[in-house]
This record gives sequence, C-alpha cells and structure tokens, in this order.
Amino acid sequence: MSEKEFFPIETIRHSRAHLLAQTVQRYVDPAAQLGTGPWIDHGFYYDILFGDGITFSDKELKDLTKKMQQTAKEPQTFVLYTSPITDAYAINDLTNQKFKNELLEKFAARGDTEVTYYLNVAPRAVLDNLRGVQEGYQAMYEKVTQFFVDNGTIDESQAVLFLDLCAGPHVDLTKEDLPADGMTLDKVAGAYRQADENNPQMTRIYGLAFDSKENLKVYETMLEEAKKRDHRVLGKQLELFAFDDEIGPGLPLWLPNGAILVEELETLAKETEAVYDYKRVRTPHITKSTLYYKSWHLPYYEEDMFPPMELDNEKYYLKPMNCPHHHKVYAATPKSYRDLPLRLAEYGHCYRYEDSGALFGLMRVRSLCMNDAHIYCTEDQFEDEFVKVIEMYLYYFQLFGIEKYQMRLSKHSKEWLGKKYVDNEALWIKTEDQVRRALEKSGVPFVEAEDEAAFYGPKIDVQIWSAIGREFTLATNQLDFAVPARFDLTYIDTDGQEKTPICIHRAPLSTHERFIGFLIEHFAGAFPVWLAPVQAKIITVADTFNDYADDILKQLKVQGIRAEIDHSGDSFAKKIRNGEMMKIPYLLVVGQQEMDNHSVNVRSFQDKSQTEIPVGEFVERIVREYRERSL
Repeated sequence: MSEKEFFPIETIRHSRAHLLAQTVQRYVDPAAQLGTGPWIDHGFYYDILFGDGITFSDKELKDLTKKMQQTAKEPQTFVLYTSPITDAYAINDLTNQKFKNELLEKFAARGDTEVTYYLNVAPRAVLDNLRGVQEGYQAMYEKVTQFFVDNGTIDESQAVLFLDLCAGPHVDLTKEDLPADGMTLDKVAGAYRQADENNPQMTRIYGLAFDSKENLKVYETMLEEAKKRDHRVLGKQLELFAFDDEIGPGLPLWLPNGAILVEELETLAKETEAVYDYKRVRTPHITKSTLYYKSWHLPYYEEDMFPPMELDNEKYYLKPMNCPHHHKVYAATPKSYRDLPLRLAEYGHCYRYEDSGALFGLMRVRSLCMNDAHIYCTEDQFEDEFVKVIEMYLYYFQLFGIEKYQMRLSKHSKEWLGKKYVDNEALWIKTEDQVRRALEKSGVPFVEAEDEAAFYGPKIDVQIWSAIGREFTLATNQLDFAVPARFDLTYIDTDGQEKTPICIHRAPLSTHERFIGFLIEHFAGAFPVWLAPVQAKIITVADTFNDYADDILKQLKVQGIRAEIDHSGDSFAKKIRNGEMMKIPYLLVVGQQEMDNHSVNVRSFQDKSQTEIPVGEFVERIVREYRERSL
C-alpha cells in the first residue's frame, strides 16, 4: 500500500508518534509516563516523563532513530478499540499511565461516556522474539495482550506491542504504510505537562516525517541552511538586538543597527499607508481595566496580559492590543457616512505575557511594536476595503521578495459560541462569507480552518515562506462585527439614522520584532541596501588616503547614505573580513590608483563582484537602490 496514495501526511505523522512512544517503552524506559503525541508541521513529537535516574538527550537520538526504523519494519497493525470511560482506567493501569487517567477525568467532566484506544497488534511471535528490550517491557505487554485476548479484541495468535488513548486516525500496517527511511528523530526539548509551569517538566522528543526519503532529505537540507540563518545568532553577530536578564525575558533591546531596520520599516509603512489615505494616531501604553472589560479582552484574553497595576484605587493594564484605544479615537468626534471609511494607523507598542517556555528570540516576545491599523467602514464598503488591505500585503511581498504565501480564513466553531466566540451564529456565517468573497476577488491562494477565529469575528492568518522555504506566520487581518457596538461607535447614515460601523483590524508588516526576525533569515542577514544598517564602508589601503576617503564619505552622507570609514588599527585584510562578516552591501577600497582616477574599488557583498568605477557613478547607483528600495 502506498502511503502517498492512501493516507494523508498528517495521519502518517501521527502514527509515527505512536511508534516513537512504543520504541521508548521498549528500549529506554518501560515505566515512562506518556503525555501527548500529536502530528505537527513536518513531523511529530511525544512528551515523555522518564523514570528516576533515566535521562534522554540529543546524543541518544541517532540510536533511537535506528531502533524506531527497525520497529517500523515489523508487521504491526493499528487496531481501534472503544471503551466505556468507566472501564478505561483499568486499561491505563495495565501500563501504569497516570497522565492518561487524568485525561479520562477531563473527558468525563465534559460529559463523554466512551473513549477510543489504538492498539499496535502483531503476530504473537514478534513479542516472543524481541531482542535487546528493557526489562519489564515484555512482561507489561504480556499482561496487556492477555487483557485484549480475554475480551475478544484479538486472538491467541496475536500480541499487543503498544496501546495509547487516542482519537486517531492512523495508518493500517506499519511495515507497508510507514517506510523506515521516511523519518528521523530531530531534537529533544523540555515541555511542561499541559503547558502548565506547575506541572512536571517532560522530555519532548521531536521527529521529522515525510512521504519519501527524498522529501525528508530536502527538508533536512533546509534545516541546515536555517541554522546558518538563525536570527538569534545573526542578530548578535550583526549587532541588531540584545536581551538582558536585568530587563527581563522577552523584552528586546534594539541596538543602533537594529534601530535602523525598525525605522526603515516604519518609514515604509507610513509612506504606503499615506497612499491609501490612513490617518496616524498615538495612544498610551496603559489603560484602566474598564476599557478591557468593554473590549472583551478581560476575561477572554486575560491570561495573555501582564498583571494589573493598582493606582488611585483603579486597576491599570499594559495594553496587549491597540484596537480598544483606536475605538476611543474614533468615538472622540462625531462621524457621518462622509467620514467613512476611516483608516486609523499606529505603530503601537503592546505588551503580552507570553509563557516563558514559548519565548523565542524576536519571534515570540513580551514587548512588541505592531504595524497596526483599524478601518471603520459601512457594510457596503467592507469588501473593497478588505481587498485593498490584501493589495497592500501583495505589494509588501513583492518588495521583500516573498514568492510563496498563503492566506488562511480562520472561522468560528458553533460548539464554542458564547464561550470562545461571540454568540451570534447567523452573523458569523454572514461575515465569514463576506471575507471569503473578498479573498476570491483578490485571487490570492487561501485555505479555510475551523475554530481559529478571533472571538469577535473571522480573520485571515497570513503564512509566508522565507527564501529557503521555511514557513512563518506573519500577521492577521480581522473582521470585527461585535466590538464597535460595545463601544457605542456610530455614524449618521444617508437616511439620518445612527448606524454601527464594521471594523477591520490589519497589520501587514506584523510587529517589528517578528518581521525583522523573519527578514534576518530571509536575507541571511545580508539586507538589501535600503534596509542595511551600514550601506557602504570605506577602507583605505593606507592612512595617506584618509582625506580622499573623507571626501567620498561627505558625498555619500549628503545624499542620506549610511556610510562609514573604517578607522580601526586592523590590517587591511582584516578590515575586509570584518566588513564581509557584517554583511555590508558595499565595501569601497581606495588607494593611489582610485585617488588618481577619482574612483572607488567597489566590492559587492551580494554578487561578490569587484569593480573600479567613478565616485559619482557609485553615488548615483547606491542612492537609486536606496530610494527605489531595490532588492
């Protein structure tokens, strides 16, 4: 059976997670406590709590990968078994899985009466003839096997090699549907049980899984390239940003070079938004709690907010979102239909209490500056406004050389109305259809996803891929049909009646933090001229040419070019190496010949060329690249 033809890759990855847990029980720790083992993009993982005295790290991955590949060659069949919850505790006790019992309690509390297990069943001889397994594994699964023989699930010729509380689905047969060479174990990390710091920290073993050895190799090559482009490593090398323990985790410091990136992006956003007739506003960093109750951030979003400050018998919060403040800007003056659409923009600074385990360089931080805007419009104007926002995304994609992207229409779940989502099913269906039509009109690639909307309306999640093919979540584009009414936002319509506007939330350039993290990888730190912190560095072959270098520097600076002269005491060769390490777009070498010819010897980092050209010609060239924001 061909997995490529018969099973979705998600099913294959989920089945490999079960195979991983089985292999751990066999060869590492039969008493290991199993957490959860889902499929994820590019592979799978399993959270495992090992017994006392047993540790597992990256150095054990290679050996465990080989054992897992051997396990995959066995003729194991995935068998579904349904059990009443009341009987399932006894099944978990067969393998001493206390965390699975906790899940049963959770399921019972929500009213479930049955649960499903998946058994890995093989011919009896497989269990009898296993070699090199940890003491206790075979005895444990002898007991499991007898249980399922007694209840008629399997017969005496079969044995159970693993079981897990699981909703599935899974492949049929490991030997045919999970080829050994399509996977590898990738890395080991720590993860708190159920993402709760009060729970024990488990060992999370990650694996990669693809439908062929060739596709696995392509992805592994991409990962190796990604390591070279790691924004955390390059951020330090290029002196872009830093973190400091005395300031706090997730609170980045922008160094001078990084601040230039921030300012260039903000200038780009302001220029682009001016073309689309956005009005710029500024709002405070803290607000009374009453505002966030009105906006539904309290209680819907409270766990992601910093704790309140007590001032003058009032609770104040650091703002996690700009939208409530923009609603107040809208409400500050009366509006009529002639004022709409009204587009309010701000690079607003927000603060979110991300879990410490989730913090990751610039990609997940607690202090973030967002390319935010809110568009207030009538229902008739919505589609055109939404299309214009998508046009802005496409313009930015072209500017930054982002060739692969996808929009995801994130929709509500009827099951969670009134809890996770605003309780108005008809309005959800209507607005999701409006967003779908806008996407279809724009012609952009998109998919749809259930139960991923914002609490106040459907949204578009924007996925982009870097130059080496790695996927990033860029930003969201949201339709808000509920909150404007809570803020009593109105306009006088053509009939003289008060109406409530629709609000579109959008942030095409995401946050400075996330987008710059992406750009560092995308360009491997070698930014185009317009973004580069230092656009040109002049290097003299001897101090006697310093005056000539100063004259070139003045010509560049008067045109707004960020240029420097390397006045360090380093050797000429080291100055060149330093400039290349900092990935400066142009190194300008000057000596006697260049001074006599009124020229510069230009070394381009991007194409590695080396050319002598007149100074004036080079100045025109770099100014053109800067002003046109050329790649």
